[in-house]
Amino acid sequence: MASNPTSRKSFIDSSIRLARSNGFHGLDLDWEYPSSATEMSNFGTLLREWRSAVVAEASSSGRQRLLLAAAVFYSNNYYSVLYPVQAVADSLDWVNLMAYDFYGPGWSRVTGPPAALYDPSNAGPSGDAGVRSWTQAGLPAKKAVLGFPYYGYAWRLSNANSHSYYAPTTGPAISADGSIGYGQIRKFIVDNRATTVYNSSVVGDYCYAGTTWIGYDDNQSIVTKVRYAKQRGLLGYFSWHVGADDNSGLSRAATRAWDAAATTRTIQK
Repeated sequence: MASNPTSRKSFIDSSIRLARSNGFHGLDLDWEYPSSATEMSNFGTLLREWRSAVVAEASSSGRQRLLLAAAVFYSNNYYSVLYPVQAVADSLDWVNLMAYDFYGPGWSRVTGPPAALYDPSNAGPSGDAGVRSWTQAGLPAKKAVLGFPYYGYAWRLSNANSHSYYAPTTGPAISADGSIGYGQIRKFIVDNRATTVYNSSVVGDYCYAGTTWIGYDDNQSIVTKVRYAKQRGLLGYFSWHVGADDNSGLSRAATRAWDAAATTRTIQK
């Protein structure tokens, strides 16, 4: 779609009609992910044309301009392919940084923090590294929204006695791909009397019982990330997704941690 001017126009026009017919305040684009220089260029062109179209529509209709946002890779560098940061900053009202899925049994043979805020080695992915990469490339901090997951990943440990981060595994546990919602994680902990661990160095949690190991974010991790977003001057935070929360516990903890930022939006997806 993004490579063809006619298709781009069709997409843009239909998205605006959809937003207006449903009374939406704006539109959020999720392209996971532009993976070549050409696709990144097309992404930038799409955003600029989208912005021009919503500005023109607001002018002609006399209505408030639709807001535009996009979900993007946690870093502006997608495996050596760079996002068109200037087009992103110029065209979008904010971007949702997907700072999660760093480790998972589908692509990681060892356990690891699925959504680390920090990587003490500075060699792997982290939310902080992503925020820094975007802002250093020119994205204003006030257009960045930090994402974190309300789910985790479960692995089957190779050895029940080796149960820290980066322990060897034999594959996913609990579900086919290892994914498990936060509410289900809390139930697993209670039902199995699992050991829980909070790691302040990475800002992440894990639990284990027997050979089942789950990496996730619990209250302390979420609160620390929300405070980080506020301290870094980011626009806000978002979670994927609120339906996986446990009786809105994580959402309430996040809101309480953000209560001093009266002028900043909080986005729950």
